[in-house]
Amino acid sequence: MKFSDIIGRVEIKERLIRSVKENRVSHAQLFLGPEGSGKLALALAYAQYINCTHRTSDDSCGVCPSCTKYEKLAHPDLHFVYPVAKTKEIDDKPLSKLFIAYWRELVIKKKAVFNQLDWHQHIGLENKQGIINAEDCNEIIRTLSYKSYESEYKVVIIWMVEKLFHSAAPKILKILEEPPEKTLFILIAEKSELILPTILSRTQLVKFNRLSDDEITAAVISHTSCTAEEARKIKYIADGNLTTAVRIIESGEFDQADFETFRTWMRLCFKRDFAEILKLTNDFTKLGRENQKRFFNYCLKATRFCLLNRFDNPEQIRSEGDELKFIRDFSPFINPANAGLLNDAFNEAHYHIERNGSANIIFLDLSINVMRWLKLK
Repeated sequence: MKFSDIIGRVEIKERLIRSVKENRVSHAQLFLGPEGSGKLALALAYAQYINCTHRTSDDSCGVCPSCTKYEKLAHPDLHFVYPVAKTKEIDDKPLSKLFIAYWRELVIKKKAVFNQLDWHQHIGLENKQGIINAEDCNEIIRTLSYKSYESEYKVVIIWMVEKLFHSAAPKILKILEEPPEKTLFILIAEKSELILPTILSRTQLVKFNRLSDDEITAAVISHTSCTAEEARKIKYIADGNLTTAVRIIESGEFDQADFETFRTWMRLCFKRDFAEILKLTNDFTKLGRENQKRFFNYCLKATRFCLLNRFDNPEQIRSEGDELKFIRDFSPFINPANAGLLNDAFNEAHYHIERNGSANIIFLDLSINVMRWLKLK
């Protein structure tokens, strides 16, 4: 992947290119930013640029043997680590290298624009959550003990480093601090608070913000057959998340299932229909943990939109159709007395789901609280 393949991110590209020109490539860098901000794509372009044998002043050539192998994600000096777990095909000691064919397929197909749920579904994790385990860390150490095959730099890209299992982290601390010469670690993450401080302190931060509406529009038009009007609509509801924009293009819908579940749930909580809430709890439990986390993220967004509508900031509400109508109808019940309680509760539910809490208990307990909070004035 070349820098020119990536829309926007001009300042970050210039910074990365300058580090190569000035021979000041930091051996461990953390690409940190929200989902859909292009971190993986830029990490691949950066690694390709570093090892390109005929690079120009602002990009890799794309045709030299090194670039050709990078485009196929098959360069012998390019290594990946990502969250995995046991699947039907790989049911013993899952390692990142055992999933490399799936990884290459998804990265190339999606042009490095996908999220954790996409990855889990692609490899068939079902209701499990992927982690970066101790064996993967041992594999990194073994791999880097060998000399480079053909390039100046050995590159290790660790995607979703916040999924590093707590007992595995100490294994890579020393090599992160003192790696072999001409070794580059690129750690990719979305939530710094979930990364061990000892890892954060060993990396140079490269901060990614959400993409602008113009960047989303340019990316959509550049990589799809969407019209300008379709791109405008997509940017409006994607809210700076390129992964969401791709999902809209592929499905033609935006968070439709999450919206319908949220609308049903709020109506049942308002009516205090406990019998129906129990049925909805059973349905929620069957979603799988990644879908459950995504739903609570949607709850946070919907609550924010209700507050924006209540305080006359409709230009910041990125929704339309039935979703927008519900937000306008529901916003009178979201107020300063309960908005903070709902926000904290949704975040806490997401936290406990991520740590394998009982989805049944989490959702039911939250429903009981929401029943009370919706009556607050």
